Amino acid sequence: TVVPKRALVSVSDKTGVVELCTYLVSLGTELLSTGGTAKKLREAGLACKDVSEHTKSPECLDGRVKTLHPKIHGGLLAVRGNEQHEKDMVDNEIGVIDMTILNLYPFEATVAKGSPFEQCVENIDIGGPSMLRSTAKNHAFTTIVTSPDQYEELIETMKANGGGTTLAMRKRFAARAFATSAAYDSAIASYFAAQLETDAPVAARVYKPEMTLKYGCNPQQKPAGVSSILGHPLPFSVLNGKPGYINLLDAANAWQLVKELKDATGLTAATSFKHVSPAGAALSVPLNPTECKAFEITEEDAAKLTPSALAYIRARNADPMCSFGDFAAISDVVDEDTALYLKKEVSDGIIAAGFTPEALEILKQKKKGNFIILQATADFVPPSMEYREVFGMAMSQKRNDVVVSAEHLAKTVTKAPVTEDVKRDMILGCITLKYTQSNSVGFCKNGQMIGIGAGQQSRVDCVKLAGRKVATFSLRQHPAVLSLGFKAGVKRQDRVNARVRYIEGDFTPEERSRWEANFDDVPPPLTDEAKAAYMSSLEGVILSSDAFFPFRDGIDHASKVGVSYVVQPGGSVADQSIIDTCDEYGMGMCMTGGQALPPLT
Repeated sequence: TVVPKRALVSVSDKTGVVELCTYLVSLGTELLSTGGTAKKLREAGLACKDVSEHTKSPECLDGRVKTLHPKIHGGLLAVRGNEQHEKDMVDNEIGVIDMTILNLYPFEATVAKGSPFEQCVENIDIGGPSMLRSTAKNHAFTTIVTSPDQYEELIETMKANGGGTTLAMRKRFAARAFATSAAYDSAIASYFAAQLETDAPVAARVYKPEMTLKYGCNPQQKPAGVSSILGHPLPFSVLNGKPGYINLLDAANAWQLVKELKDATGLTAATSFKHVSPAGAALSVPLNPTECKAFEITEEDAAKLTPSALAYIRARNADPMCSFGDFAAISDVVDEDTALYLKKEVSDGIIAAGFTPEALEILKQKKKGNFIILQATADFVPPSMEYREVFGMAMSQKRNDVVVSAEHLAKTVTKAPVTEDVKRDMILGCITLKYTQSNSVGFCKNGQMIGIGAGQQSRVDCVKLAGRKVATFSLRQHPAVLSLGFKAGVKRQDRVNARVRYIEGDFTPEERSRWEANFDDVPPPLTDEAKAAYMSSLEGVILSSDAFFPFRDGIDHASKVGVSYVVQPGGSVADQSIIDTCDEYGMGMCMTGGQALPPLT
């Protein structure tokens, strides 16, 4: 172990630096420092020597030259025990420096603020990376500390080793330091390339491992883990449970969906995710009496629902068969009402803006204490560029940060108008599809997605898939379905599944006998004629598409499931044909002018 006799401290992020240096001083470590860091330490009552006093060389060139001096780098790079190095140190009056605690100038933050080129250049750190590399190179004897999140481990390790640092820790810290330096230089190179309008010569991204996962997408994909981008927090914190790979993909997409819906509409939003696409999404729009019966909630209880509970009940009941074992997301704080509803549903986890203490305790009891509870990081801002590694190559793109709003729906291209109240649900559909695997279309009504068709190779197949879900959703409110008399003790999800199979009606003989066992009195079949008659009255449904319609067949099929309005980006050579088709059916259509294809996962 190495007990530091002297430490150089120069940080832009001063979080925890006083506490760390207080501990070092208690060991007898001499502190060297500069500028604002020295001022901070002295204000805390800690003695420290200015670097200029140590080097006997004043800062110059407006502070550009402070630590670029043999007495700094010699003290960091000298190999302890090497006779020639020790002689050179004596001859040149160089004292050892055993530890460097530093952060680099906030170059990326300066760029992000839109600062002029000259100011950005001035925030390129020279002395910091030089000391970082010297200290990291000589990690056999010196310790490089580059982030406040290392301070606690550093102190605990030193306490456990007589005030000294271990080689294993110094080596790990050195590896992170070189990664930090690479990322820093890459950011500068990318910035200069952007100014010159040329491709960056190299891009380096540095990740900080945060948690190990049981496995990746499949059990054979081990090891697996989650990392943050160095210098950025994770977009969530884990309050309970152990999330898996797919859970976190669901959570990341689901949270973005509900947050954008809340920002765009001002209403509490919820979604129910399965395998990186929403099974349902909704806003906190009150339930009508028929919906209450279909969703198994009394009108009295519905009247008392909080916005969070209301939004999730709608989202979960968009497609309750597919939502079995979902990952939920709610834009607002989860309250006790919402937690009590979630408690009785089969679900893997939830991400939300926060949780009341009562709600948190209720949810922690789910799944024998294994229910996953994630709290979204407040005001989290993701990087503007996204990267994905596939088959040994990396692809990048600017993040899709466009949030659909009423402004995008200003262009009505059909004879039939689109009213303002319809535009709310158009926004719901567009934002939902932004986080649905493409190709995708969705149908919505009354602040609720009622059919989502995801991941099909042709757009008309998306319409047919989602349209079948619309029919099932609507027929769940058919009087014959609402009056199904289940035996006492039939579980909630079994009732959901039985209703769907009753609507579909295509039983095998073996399946029919098991289905009939759910009832004291077996109900008569729901005939095709009865279903068609009920569906013929459906209207006011909104069709949303994540990209343009290349042919009219999608609109033709949508007309069979009560579609009165369409929203899509447009941009096809067939746009006029699609407009004419909508006019034939009396549909109102808006074109947003921009695709909403989701990030592939």
